[in-house]
Amino acid sequence: MDVLRRNTDYALRAMIHLAGNWGKEPVSTRQVAQKEDVSYQLACKLMQRLNNAGLVRSQMGPKGGFQLSRKPSRINLVEVIEAIQGPLALNRCLLDVNTCVRQKSCPVKAKLTVLQKHIDQYLSAITLAELLQNGRANEKGSVGELQRRKK
Repeated sequence: MDVLRRNTDYALRAMIHLAGNWGKEPVSTRQVAQKEDVSYQLACKLMQRLNNAGLVRSQMGPKGGFQLSRKPSRINLVEVIEAIQGPLALNRCLLDVNTCVRQKSCPVKAKLTVLQKHIDQYLSAITLAELLQNGRANEKGSVGELQRRKK
């Protein structure tokens, strides 16, 4: 079972792409789809969800497209995940108190709650700016490795 669904992965790619264009002109959905290897139809749906969540804003017109609604350093992973797939939880009992009649006496719930808090804190601390920076560092490393191999 994947914790992050495929659509969430695609949305994260789109958001990192937009983070790379922060402060520049809006990026069209077609551009995002093409650059991030996502079908245009799916990219449209994802951008709409991200827009509804307030993470991006759209601009109409010939130079229209999407931009992040805030600086890349102000948008974290949890926000993107929740916009696309809803709350991330290890177990349903952590989302809804009425899911299980044994919750009050459950020997596992306390440990799952602690782990869930760690996951939430970790993902909340990762920003688009950090992911963009990591991606650029990886690209430079890959280019450098290719150049070394050619010699």
